[in-house]
Amino acid sequence: MKLPQAVLRQCSRHLRAQNNWPLQPRLQSAKSILPASHPSSPPSTPWRPSRTYATTTTTTTTVSAADLEFGQPVYETHPHILQPGELTPGITAQEYHERRSKLAFALPENGIAILASSELKYRSGAVFFPFRQDSNFLYLTGFSEPDSLAIIQKTGPKPGDYVFHLFCRPKDPRAEQWSGPWSGLQAAEDVFNADFTGDIAKVETLLPPILRGAGKVYTDITPSTPVTGQLVTTLLSHLHLPPAPLAGLVHSLRAIKSPAEISNMRHAGRVSGRALTSAMRRSWSSEKDLEAYLNYAFTSHGLSGPAYVPVIAGGSRGNMIHYVHNNRLLNQDDMVLVDAGGEYGTYITDITRTWPVNGKFSAPQRDLYEAVLTVQRKMVSLCRENATLSLDQIHRATEAGLREQLTLLGFDLSSGGGGRMDVLFPHHVGHYVGLDVHDTPGYSRSLTLRQGHAVTIEPGVYVPQDDDRFPEHFRGLAVRIEDSVVVDVESPLILTTEAVKEVVDIEALRE
Repeated sequence: MKLPQAVLRQCSRHLRAQNNWPLQPRLQSAKSILPASHPSSPPSTPWRPSRTYATTTTTTTTVSAADLEFGQPVYETHPHILQPGELTPGITAQEYHERRSKLAFALPENGIAILASSELKYRSGAVFFPFRQDSNFLYLTGFSEPDSLAIIQKTGPKPGDYVFHLFCRPKDPRAEQWSGPWSGLQAAEDVFNADFTGDIAKVETLLPPILRGAGKVYTDITPSTPVTGQLVTTLLSHLHLPPAPLAGLVHSLRAIKSPAEISNMRHAGRVSGRALTSAMRRSWSSEKDLEAYLNYAFTSHGLSGPAYVPVIAGGSRGNMIHYVHNNRLLNQDDMVLVDAGGEYGTYITDITRTWPVNGKFSAPQRDLYEAVLTVQRKMVSLCRENATLSLDQIHRATEAGLREQLTLLGFDLSSGGGGRMDVLFPHHVGHYVGLDVHDTPGYSRSLTLRQGHAVTIEPGVYVPQDDDRFPEHFRGLAVRIEDSVVVDVESPLILTTEAVKEVVDIEALRE
C-alpha cells in the first residue's frame, strides 16, 4: 500500500539534477512537513526552515528553499502565511493526500481521474486578472498554477492505493523574468507530493501509457478546455475510453467540510463579520465608499480579499438581487443592503446585512426587518443533522414563515389576493458554500443536511417600488439577512456571528 505522502517525504532521497532549472529542489528531511524541534541556537537567532535543494551539478551543494522562488507561497518562503506542513493556508499536505485517497477509493478498479487547471483570464489585451485555480483541481492538489494536468490513478482496493501524476511547466528563468516565478517539475514532486511529474508540453507522449491500463476514465475535460482539452478528448476517443463525469464524485467529497476547512471559513467569517459591524458604525454617503472600506477591512485583517463582487445597494436598489454597480449616492433616510464577504485560504464566507444609512430604523423599516429576522433565526436553528431536513425543505419552511410574518404586517398573500410570494421572495433560501460562493454546483439541495455541510441561510423580502398590491409604507423597501452556517449534529455553527443583526445592536452602534 502506498505510504501517506507526508510520511513518504520524510525519506532522504538521491538528488537529481535537471538542466532546465539552475536550482533543483529535492527534500533531504521532513522538517518542512512535520514541525520537529528546532535546532538548538541562541534565542536571538531566527530558525530557518531546513528543506534543502541541490544544484544542477552532481555535487552535494545545497541551498535553502527559503532562498528559492515558487509559483505560490510555501512555508519556507512565506512563514507569515503558512504553518509547517501546510500547502495552502490551513490545509496540510497530509489532508490533500487524504482527499486524493478518498477519490481514488471511490473509483472503480483501474479507474483514473483527470483534471485540468484553470487558465489565466484576461480583462483586456495584455491586462490579466489574478489567477484563480479550478476549485476541484485545487481541492485535490493544492497546486495553484495554470497549464497543469493532474491524474489520480487507482492502483488497488485499499485507501491510499493510488498514483498521483502532476504535469506542469518546467522552470524557465527567462520566461519567469517576465511573468514571475512558477514552481517547476521537482517542486511538483517534492512540495506537492506528486509521484510522477512531467512537462505539460510533452503530455501527448506522457499520457497514453497511463491511459492504456485504465478501466474507466473520469474527467470533465472537453475539447474546448484550454491547453489539453483537444488532446485529452482525442486520445480518449482513440483508446475507446468514453469518459464519465468527474465533478459529481469530487463534489460529494467537497460538500462535507473537514475541521481544517471549517476553521478557515470561521476565520473568514469572523473577520468579515467584524468588518461589516465596523461599517455599520459609520455614516456613508456613497455605495462606492462603503465597498472600498469593506475591501480594505478584509485585506488589512488577514484575509486575501473579497470573496466575490459585493452588493452595496441603497434604497430600492436592494430589490435587484445581484446589484453590483455600487456607484450611487446613499440617501440618509434609506436602508442599505450589503452582501459582502472575505476569503481566506481560498475558502469564503457569505454574509448579507441590511441597516439604515442614518443608523436608526423608521417604523416600517423596523417592522419589515424584524419580520425577516424572525424567520432567519428560525431557519438557522434548523441547520442541524438531527432536524433531518434538506435545504429545499428549509426553503419551503422559509416561505411559510415569511408568509405568516408578512400577513401580520398587512400584506394580502391569500390565493385570491393580488400579492405573490414569488415577487416578494424570488430566490432560494440558501446554497452550499466553501471553496466557491455557490459551492459544489450540481450537488442537490434536496439531500438531507449532514454534519459538515456548510450552507447559507438568507431569507429576503423585496417590495417593489410602484406596486399597489402591497402596503404603501413598505413599497421600495428591501431586506435580506444572510449567515454562513456549518451543520453539526445537534446545533448549527454560525460562521458569521460577529456581524450584528439585532435591531437594538445595530442602532446602538451609533450611540
